[in-house]
Amino acid sequence: MNALTDAPGAAGTERTGSGARAGTAPLSRSGWPQARRVARLAVHGPLPEVEVPLAEALGSTLASPLAALTDLPAFDTSAMDGWAVAGPGPWRTSGRILAGDPAGRREAPDTSDAADRSGERHPGTLADGEAVEIATGARVPAGATGVLRREHGRVDRGLLHPLYDLAPGQDVRPRGQECRRDEPLLPAGTPVTPAVLGLAAACGHDRLAVHRRPTVELLLLGDELLDSGIPADGRVRDALGPLLPPWLTAAGAEVTGVRRVGDDFGLLRDAVRFSAADVVVTTGGTAAGPVDFLHEALAAVGARLLVDGVAVRPGHPMLLAELPGGRHLVGLPGNPLAAVAGTVTLALPLLHALLGRAPDTPRSAVTARDFPGHPADTRLLPVVRTDRGVVPLAFDGPAMLRGLALAEALVVVPPGGVPAGARVELLAAP
Repeated sequence: MNALTDAPGAAGTERTGSGARAGTAPLSRSGWPQARRVARLAVHGPLPEVEVPLAEALGSTLASPLAALTDLPAFDTSAMDGWAVAGPGPWRTSGRILAGDPAGRREAPDTSDAADRSGERHPGTLADGEAVEIATGARVPAGATGVLRREHGRVDRGLLHPLYDLAPGQDVRPRGQECRRDEPLLPAGTPVTPAVLGLAAACGHDRLAVHRRPTVELLLLGDELLDSGIPADGRVRDALGPLLPPWLTAAGAEVTGVRRVGDDFGLLRDAVRFSAADVVVTTGGTAAGPVDFLHEALAAVGARLLVDGVAVRPGHPMLLAELPGGRHLVGLPGNPLAAVAGTVTLALPLLHALLGRAPDTPRSAVTARDFPGHPADTRLLPVVRTDRGVVPLAFDGPAMLRGLALAEALVVVPPGGVPAGARVELLAAP
């Protein structure tokens, strides 16, 4: 699809020569909200569903709702260390200890079925006036009226005396308190976080149905980049090689490679043409300088531009293209903060669409002071929160990362700026 066919300002003539726009009419700079929407609509749907073990699911997205395979908890369990008791106290104690963790279980020499096996064997039944020591998470025996916390009881000559009144059902987690079997817990489209993995395991899952994670190859363009050492002789350290892969991975992508590509048209063309990744992300080469070959390389491989420049500062010379075979390329500016702006504008919405994630719920905050704006472009600025609202950080130039390293978020400043006390959209910082 040509996501910008009906976009205001789309021209109707081809550009040719070294400035050709790849396989389509030139596009005027997109507005920032429009560019993000185009990136989400650039794919026809999420990547296929796969079933993976829990250990491999982190960072992916649920392809179907997560439902409980069992009641949670699966039986009445103790919420505290102490004693399971039956009836009013004082209670007769036994030598047994009911433990929720088999590795930590301590028992008297009793091999009967009354011994708790972390829910695998019945802990027996308490008669009125009896107590049994119990650990957090252990199965509560039948007949118990509650759990007396360890610090709330005193044992004297085989009798347990309560130091505080015990309410019926106290410190007992009843079966199904959190969920019932087959109850839907999380909707499709939920990112798989460590907490989601824990919940899935607790309610009985060994594998999850998720959308395949999009593969990403990062191409770092430019002869001037250094991988190590002190910048000198007109060369600069590559900041985006260390910054982007972990960020993209955290966003759900599988980064399959990071490659340096020199300022050579043929090398860049072939790197784009033969990449097997779902998404190619490039840094640098998006403008019209003497060694900016990205547009020419895209034309050579038959790509179709969807976004060619965005009205945003920093980062306006960013682009999004559809490559043959349904792959995509996100072209980020070479300046670090500008590349961060391109990532939140084009790369993350595209990846989230491939992952099948719903758009993020917008976050907002109040400005603690005036935020001057660009006359026509959106601004993305690193900010921190204060008691009065968000305030901008210094060092917010396109080539700077010092402000971003301290930032709690990026603020979206619309064209013209906003006064103190206005509500503005916030984006998560890397």
